[in-house]
Amino acid sequence: MRVVEVGEKRGYRIAIAEYGGMRREIDVSVLEGVKPGDWVIVHAGIAISRMEPEEAEELLKIYEEIEEVLRG
Repeated sequence: MRVVEVGEKRGYRIAIAEYGGMRREIDVSVLEGVKPGDWVIVHAGIAISRMEPEEAEELLKIYEEIEEVLRG
């Protein structure tokens, strides 16, 4: 997901992140220095790893290809 906003909520560092037009609130407490524009891997609502933009673009292309195949 791509981070759109970063803030704090109830003592936790949180972010608003988006993917495919959907925005979600995620916990970014386990990653240092997350900022808007960063790409992160999210598991169970928690950002667990940061990705380089090139990696994210390649992964998004793969997801799109898989979706096309599944749609027929």
